[in-house]
Amino acid sequence: MVLRRLIAVVSACLVTACGSSTTPTVDRSAGETPSATRATGSATRPPSPAVPPTGGSGYSATLSARLVDTDSVPPGFAVQIATVMPPDAGDQDVAAPCSDRMVPLLSATRLTGTPSAMAAATLSYDAGPDGLWVGNEVLRTYADDGARRAMADLRTLIGRCPAVASSGQGDDGGYRFALEPGPRLGDDSVHVSCRMTSGTDTLECDSILVRAGTTLLVVQEQGNEPGGDTYLDQLAEAALHRYQTTGS
Repeated sequence: MVLRRLIAVVSACLVTACGSSTTPTVDRSAGETPSATRATGSATRPPSPAVPPTGGSGYSATLSARLVDTDSVPPGFAVQIATVMPPDAGDQDVAAPCSDRMVPLLSATRLTGTPSAMAAATLSYDAGPDGLWVGNEVLRTYADDGARRAMADLRTLIGRCPAVASSGQGDDGGYRFALEPGPRLGDDSVHVSCRMTSGTDTLECDSILVRAGTTLLVVQEQGNEPGGDTYLDQLAEAALHRYQTTGS
């Protein structure tokens, strides 16, 4: 279990290049992780982090201000804003051979195309020694129709490579991807199912992608145990509402 928690935290930080942080303040009285019915409850909320004014290449303080904050997600979630954005895949060939090198694309951790600006944050909920849930939100804006093309490329990639073996693990390890039913949000949306297996262990890395005009919004869980995608719908809805209500 300690290993799973470490994998989850490291995975999220690799995706969002963790920047300023807040420490989760957790209501453990119920001994459970948050649900949609608790979103308006009285649990103590961690403070929302201040948006850093500057960051690395690709970082946008303006776009970062439109990420979820602790007032827009269920009680108990902490938000950690990133200041360094990992590059996307650019003109990646969607017909490339299926291999574990494509896992970042298949899992929507990276996307084809080149955003004009990005923002990202790690979302976490610590419900005790065995209950850490970690995910992230990423916003990408494009100067052209890159958001639409990235969504189309993702669907093409998963349709062509639904299963990828993990190098060095033989038949006991690998990844499986699928497009699952999900909430209808924005101009287009898709739920990407992602399963990582190693022997008898399974971890999830599901994502919900939402296109709103020329912006792509991604909410993803990172290395959680099966069932962790329960929170994706409500977090994606909260993220879209926050983005839409904070624009000029």
